[in-house]
Amino acid sequence: MEIDFRHIAEPGLVVLDITAADEDTAHAVMAALEQRWASSGITPVHSEPGALEVKGRVYADIRRPAP
Repeated sequence: MEIDFRHIAEPGLVVLDITAADEDTAHAVMAALEQRWASSGITPVHSEPGALEVKGRVYADIRRPAP
């Protein structure tokens, strides 16, 4: 998915691409980010055929604490 300007249109809005060895690790990182900032939460992860890692993406607003 392309990063759209609306995802980073203002200071404090970020897009974080997560790469991890497995789904559990990626989801743990997403959960930790969700506890700190307003974010898209735990999102689906994917892997490329033959790849050893999984990837996911989180959208966050670091100006606002987690709800």
